[in-house]
Amino acid sequence: MRVVVTSQGPDLDSPMDPRFGRAAHLIVVDTETGEHSAVDNSINLNAAQGAGIQAGRRVVELGVQALITGNVGPKAFATLAAGRIQVYTGGAGTVRQAVEDFKAGRLPQVSASNVEGHWS
Repeated sequence: MRVVVTSQGPDLDSPMDPRFGRAAHLIVVDTETGEHSAVDNSINLNAAQGAGIQAGRRVVELGVQALITGNVGPKAFATLAAGRIQVYTGGAGTVRQAVEDFKAGRLPQVSASNVEGHWS
């Protein structure tokens, strides 16, 4: 399965970013092979508004099945849901640790946003 993890840096040992839309990087990870790549999300990092929607569109375009993040707002969640992306929250530590927690079934899949819009 290919997943995206929100991250503060460009690799698996970078700290997770608890923000979705304003995360510095989106790390795409193949949970079966361990292959990964970083997608720069700096265009949304300082966006005045719409960061979650734009990041959501980007995740859908990446062709992944799931997102691992700390928090996701209502507009971003709607964008992800429309793209049939499963959303998992509660990831912490490094990107690598979040993927391991996901593979072990320790992260909850959510069916709605868990913060109000414009959360930073």
